[in-house]
Amino acid sequence: MNRSVPTILAMALLAALTLSACGESTPPQAKLDEPKAAGDEAGDTAAAAEARKGVMLNGAGATFPYPIYAKWADAYNKVTGLKLNYQSIGSGGGIAQIKAKTVDFGASDAPLTAEELDEAGLVQFPLVMGGVVPVVSIDGVSAGQLRLDPEALADIFLGKIKKWNDTKIQERNPDVKLPDTEISVVHRADGSGTTWILTNYLDKVSPDWHEKVGTGKAVEWPIGIGGKGNEGVAAYVQRVNGSIGYVEFAYALQNGMAHVQLQNKDGNFVAPTIESFTAAAESAGWKSAPGFYMVLTDQPGAGSWPITGASFILIYKEQADPALAKQMLEFFDWCFAHGAPMAKELQYVPMPDAVAELVRGMWRTRIASPAGSPVWQ
Repeated sequence: MNRSVPTILAMALLAALTLSACGESTPPQAKLDEPKAAGDEAGDTAAAAEARKGVMLNGAGATFPYPIYAKWADAYNKVTGLKLNYQSIGSGGGIAQIKAKTVDFGASDAPLTAEELDEAGLVQFPLVMGGVVPVVSIDGVSAGQLRLDPEALADIFLGKIKKWNDTKIQERNPDVKLPDTEISVVHRADGSGTTWILTNYLDKVSPDWHEKVGTGKAVEWPIGIGGKGNEGVAAYVQRVNGSIGYVEFAYALQNGMAHVQLQNKDGNFVAPTIESFTAAAESAGWKSAPGFYMVLTDQPGAGSWPITGASFILIYKEQADPALAKQMLEFFDWCFAHGAPMAKELQYVPMPDAVAELVRGMWRTRIASPAGSPVWQ
């Protein structure tokens, strides 16, 4: 079990480095798209492609999408030469940094309301969707073997259920031998959109959680120890027998962690997969969502994963450097147009084409230079 801890700690270190230097091999899709340098649809030219070389975009925020942002950045760099420096510091940090104008874009898994966006002069749009999953380290329990219902999950994080062989857990797992082991709760120590998604779900399904804790990027946890970032939580869970935490699914997959099955709104126990994330996202009404504000937790559907969420990009409506802003939007456009296969490899849900078109329409009408000229045409 401890052999995989260095892997996670290495990911934590990489989160502070330039993503274009992550060393991942170029995905086949990126190689196929190479003759069409990003932005062809917007009338790209050889000169424009040349201008991207050596350009550095700076972003900061959510750890939830870090694995796919790293993969996209590496592939895009090989296609265009543009580099992306993304600091995986948590959604709270991303919001703070974009508001302080220390980065070109922020990233958050907790969407801002239309009022919050207007007050800060920002716009937001979803770039990818995925799932937050409870992960456990229990001797003798493998991935997907443990089943938890909403009440039990909330009671564990509230500290009301203290041992793994508690009746409320054992009755849902009659074929699993659960030990008389104390439960060690691990949560995020930083302001986190992953925490916001999880607590939003718990707030919906547990009146006790709603009354005592609520929803937030950072909350007063009733119990547990904190880890910084998805990678920090994952590292703690892997080291401590009897522990439970929550991470973005790619972290669970890449580090061989044991996820649980959850009972969804329709009463079915489901595993976290791209199919169950997609099922939760299918009914989302993005077109009617002001400022693209959308919450995907506890969605109906027989196969829906109950802790699904989107990750959002935050940028200013008025762009002081229109040329750099255009290159930034070209990267995001490329992610929409060519990034789906890579997203699916890491068990993320790419945004539907119809949503990508809604986002491009927003870019045309809301993103402008100081003189009022549109950045994206």
